[in-house]
Amino acid sequence: MAQKLVPESKKGLAKFRNEVANELGIPFSDYNGDLSSRQCGSVGGEMVRKMVEQYEKKI
Repeated sequence: MAQKLVPESKKGLAKFRNEVANELGIPFSDYNGDLSSRQCGSVGGEMVRKMVEQYEKKI
C-alpha cells in the first residue's frame, strides 16, 4: 500500500468534495452507491477545474 504524503489532507479533500457537490446540487454522503457515474465524475471534474484555477492564480 502506498504511503500518503499528507495524511491530514483526507479531511480537507472530503470537505472540498462536499462543497463542490453542494454547488452542483449532487447529494454526496458517506455512501454514494446510488449516484450515477456521471454525477460522481462531474464532482471530480469540477474539483480538478477549481484546483487548476487556484494554482494558475498563484503563478
